Amino acid sequence: MKTFIYPEMMVHVALCTHKLPTSVLLVSNNTEPLMGELSRYRESSVVTCSSSDLLASFRNAEDNSADVILLDATTTDAAVHAHINRVLKEDGLVVMQHPPLDNVSENSALMQILGNYFKIIMPYHLEDGSTLLLCSKEYHPTADIILQRSDLLEGHSYYNCDIQIAAFAMPQYIRKNYLGIIRN
Repeated sequence: MKTFIYPEMMVHVALCTHKLPTSVLLVSNNTEPLMGELSRYRESSVVTCSSSDLLASFRNAEDNSADVILLDATTTDAAVHAHINRVLKEDGLVVMQHPPLDNVSENSALMQILGNYFKIIMPYHLEDGSTLLLCSKEYHPTADIILQRSDLLEGHSYYNCDIQIAAFAMPQYIRKNYLGIIRN
């Protein structure tokens, strides 16, 4: 597996979608590869915390303090999602891991909880077959991509604006399985 794909797609999809990502909360137990990608955004300050105890990490975060949350973990805990909503600013977005899309019942439950807080809920594919989930209060990852920011990024091996848009393409059977749940 190409180890650069996951950090590039988690970081750049989020930071090239949000209009002005000045504050990022990175929740991970393996911050080094993600911080390497985040370092390309000089205008963004990054706060890190552990993904070992998600509830504690989010309880300790300040209200309305993050434009973007990068959650390097999977959780279906409704309390964690409520805290994510509390920590994000009014136009904030979160990217998180989530179960494979063929696990419809688990993903549907997760996306329904997230639907209480986010206008846009969209899974996207990585080359290795895994998926990440982007949830946004304001910005759409294919309609609102900041092309200038995306095009000016240098030094990455996988990500570009075309990859971002293509990552959100879903086969018809996925669309049918998640009709009314995925919000785009």
